[in-house]
Amino acid sequence: MNTIPHWINGSPATGETTQAVFNPATGQEQARVVLGGGAEVDAAVQAAAKAFETWSESSLSQRTQVMFTFRQLLVEHEEELGRIISAEHGKTVDDARGEIVRGREVVEFACGLGDVLKGSFSDQVSRGVDVHDFRQPLGVVAGITPFNFPAMVPLWMHPIAIATGNTFILKPSERDPSAANFVAALYQKAGLPDGVFNVVHGGKDAVDAILTHPGIEAVSFVGSTPIAKYVHEQATSHGKRVQALGGAKNHAVVLPDADLEFAANHITAGAYGSAGERCMAVSVAVAVGEAADALVGILERKANEVKVGPGDQPGTEMGPLVTKAAQERVENAVGVAQTQGATVVVDGRGLKVEGHEDGFFTGPSLLDHVTTGMEAYKEELFGPVLAIVRVDSLDEAIDLVNANPYGNGTALFTGSGEAARRFQRRIKVGMIGINVPVPVPMSYYSFGGWKDSLIGDHPIHGPEGIRFYTRPKVVTTRWPQPAQQVAAGFTFPTSS
Repeated sequence: MNTIPHWINGSPATGETTQAVFNPATGQEQARVVLGGGAEVDAAVQAAAKAFETWSESSLSQRTQVMFTFRQLLVEHEEELGRIISAEHGKTVDDARGEIVRGREVVEFACGLGDVLKGSFSDQVSRGVDVHDFRQPLGVVAGITPFNFPAMVPLWMHPIAIATGNTFILKPSERDPSAANFVAALYQKAGLPDGVFNVVHGGKDAVDAILTHPGIEAVSFVGSTPIAKYVHEQATSHGKRVQALGGAKNHAVVLPDADLEFAANHITAGAYGSAGERCMAVSVAVAVGEAADALVGILERKANEVKVGPGDQPGTEMGPLVTKAAQERVENAVGVAQTQGATVVVDGRGLKVEGHEDGFFTGPSLLDHVTTGMEAYKEELFGPVLAIVRVDSLDEAIDLVNANPYGNGTALFTGSGEAARRFQRRIKVGMIGINVPVPVPMSYYSFGGWKDSLIGDHPIHGPEGIRFYTRPKVVTTRWPQPAQQVAAGFTFPTSS
């Protein structure tokens, strides 16, 4: 049985406590991951703090060269890393490769930090006085990341943190931990000094140690809203900066003038891709007016066409859920929706995949006539369940989305520029797609929602990522001529 260790100061580190890592397609234990706590976090902090002394003083060229090499290694090992992710998460290999590519885009953004980090200069703000500014790294920073994107979400954090001169400690999900160690080995191969990137595996003990350790300056988190609130409260109370991205309930609004076949095709992929285990999944389709019946009919056909199977099997479009508990939770939610009055148009419960009968599979489920009072609408199910809510107008749809406590992503399918403009201006959501179902921004923009989807004020990657992992300095200088006498005043200084 393979044991997955920590990665501290450039070397594997073992421990006595371990936890099973399953293959979701077979339901069988395939490895054990070492679980750490305060001692392991402290060891990682000590290594990272020591490495920061030299890494923070390295040249920008040196840091970006490491990123260029690391980026190339991600390209060369994309297939291998994709299969590691698929085996532990359950998503298809193609889907895993997709998350690697989207994470790699942030590495590419980090490769170009020379332009982004340029400060400003103001000449002669007062007689003989100039002002300029620049940004410096914080120190040791940490990331706590979820199971659903074991490569991409950490890649949204550590390349920017490291390229700006910080050192990093990653606490990945213990459900699919191998990707983190694989990335650590690629960093080492790329020439990153030992201690700059560290991995500590574990559960709540490791999380709490990160949130309270005095040697950690900032914490980035992606996960559920309740835990995001906990992370934000604990870490800020211990003097840390916090990025805390929470849950979501993403709506796709479909107007009667939309191309319904196009809309249904993309909503199906947005709802059932990665088995719905992503914070940008489309979990609610809001059918407006006369679009409803036709849209439901097309969605039913497409849901029944989704090919469910092991993630490493060619042709599979949707793999299993990550754990048995997740499978049971999602299937129970479909049953609760039915008892509360929803129409189960497509029932994914009880699906068995030949040769993988013990896998954590459930099929796509499609629920019609869902109301905002039902659990299937209120809860983030994090599974392949698409709820249809019917409304009479675009304005009613906007009000419905705005009333939801989450504000991560939303989409509008329409052929009307006026409707699109009205929607994107009035909607209270951070990321918006127009005829795009999963509007994840490119790496040179920042990712983050509104309301309960973002706790605090710090979105992730892009310009906000640079600001999060650095702090500014503003320098005011005067270089008087040796013979020049500059009078000092006791009143508050002004420019003149």
